[in-house]
Amino acid sequence: MSNVESNVRPEYDDEIQKIADYVLNYSIDEDSPNSTEAWNTARYCLMDTLGCGLLALRFPECTKHLGPDCADQVTPNGARVPGTSHRLDPIKAAFDIGCMVRWLDYNDTWLAAEWGHPSDNLGGILAVADYISQQNISQNRAPLTMKAVLEAMIMAHEIQGVLALENSFNRVGLDHVFLVKLASTAVVAKLYELPRERIMAAISQALVDGQALRTYRHAPNAGSRKSWAAGDATSRAVRLVDITCRGEMGIPGVLTATQWGFYDVLFSHTNKDLALKPENERRFRFQRDFGTYVMENILFKLSFPAEFHAQTACEAAVILHPRIEDRIDDIEKIVLTTHDSAIRIISKEGALNNPADRDHCLQYMVAVPLLTGDLMAENYEDDYHKQHLSIDELRRKMVVEEDKRYSADYHDPSKRSIANAIQIFFKDGSSTDKVAVEYPIGHKRRRDEGIPVLKAKFAASLATRFIESRCAEIIELCHDHARLEQTPVNEFMDLLVIN
Repeated sequence: MSNVESNVRPEYDDEIQKIADYVLNYSIDEDSPNSTEAWNTARYCLMDTLGCGLLALRFPECTKHLGPDCADQVTPNGARVPGTSHRLDPIKAAFDIGCMVRWLDYNDTWLAAEWGHPSDNLGGILAVADYISQQNISQNRAPLTMKAVLEAMIMAHEIQGVLALENSFNRVGLDHVFLVKLASTAVVAKLYELPRERIMAAISQALVDGQALRTYRHAPNAGSRKSWAAGDATSRAVRLVDITCRGEMGIPGVLTATQWGFYDVLFSHTNKDLALKPENERRFRFQRDFGTYVMENILFKLSFPAEFHAQTACEAAVILHPRIEDRIDDIEKIVLTTHDSAIRIISKEGALNNPADRDHCLQYMVAVPLLTGDLMAENYEDDYHKQHLSIDELRRKMVVEEDKRYSADYHDPSKRSIANAIQIFFKDGSSTDKVAVEYPIGHKRRRDEGIPVLKAKFAASLATRFIESRCAEIIELCHDHARLEQTPVNEFMDLLVIN
């Protein structure tokens, strides 16, 4: 038996090659049978994501993270941060945009074996596209157009979403922002027009990087890091691409290296169920080839800034509000019927310590609309909670039960429902009907109903930062798909900044 290791450098892992070949070679216009739907949905996603970021600027806990790392730092041709006057290096701008987008838990969602929010990638995409465009103009070259931004969004959604379909990183304790870092790295490398080997090198750096633990999303450690974790991930992607642009070598066997690779270190013995599986089942599984599936089927949060597994529960609570608002003191029990993922992620009892704790508590997110008929970001703040102790009184009366059909339909690729139901029982023995909502308004099955709500949400968010004429100019551009695609990125960003 040899006591030395083989030092034959391998080819890049197949999974890395698959991602690189997708961003380099896939043509959304030519290869996708649903390209029109993908492009249009990407445009709506751009609007919704930017709107979520603008709304977050009302909260000091978010804005304290924004701006240059050094107070007097000046960045010529720096990337802009929408809704602000900041002009930053693209790495910090990616953090700021990503932080804003995710702060209120209001941007799009993808639910499968892994969860996540693919529009988190816009932080890196928009910052880099703006920076490249301004650099190009300074060198008498053409800027990127918004079509490049939309294409990068579609591809980032696809990489993150397809990997999430059958690979559960949460079951080994890793946070889904790992997939943001991975997807952002691939598409940002494409925006920089890196060749295939350099794109693979950058991807390998994202894979070998330390991955975030998701304990900051769960009791008893839930806290505000979950609101800037995606900004950190997409920013780190921009940094890793920058390192790769400077010639840093890749790590070709980062996934499959025996003992030291991603699969052996992070995808096996850290989880008993995975450890029992054959080695080939501890690798990433791909349910489908990369295309445009994820963007076409993305879930929008249109009515409530709330963790997505609770969206239909909030809808049901709003329906029940007028039936019970005069009988709150008569309530004996509230039965919440839900699916297994909601129970595992957001069902909590006991004290809630901060806004991030509250917006990941199913019972809290139901109690507020039962009492008020609505749920807004302000309802999670400490001051609001202290003034409305009846929220916790209702939480204590809640019983959470799983419906096996809801759980099965959640995982069914042909349905991907996010079902919840609420029934309220009173002290006199009477009860309400059981109100069930299986598909939230942001679901693809309700797209015709949801898009007008999305547009209204976007318009309302713009109005929090810009004068009426500027809002009208932005809305008109975003509603004209052909003109938006042809708009230089730097000119689009000009409309979104405050001088």
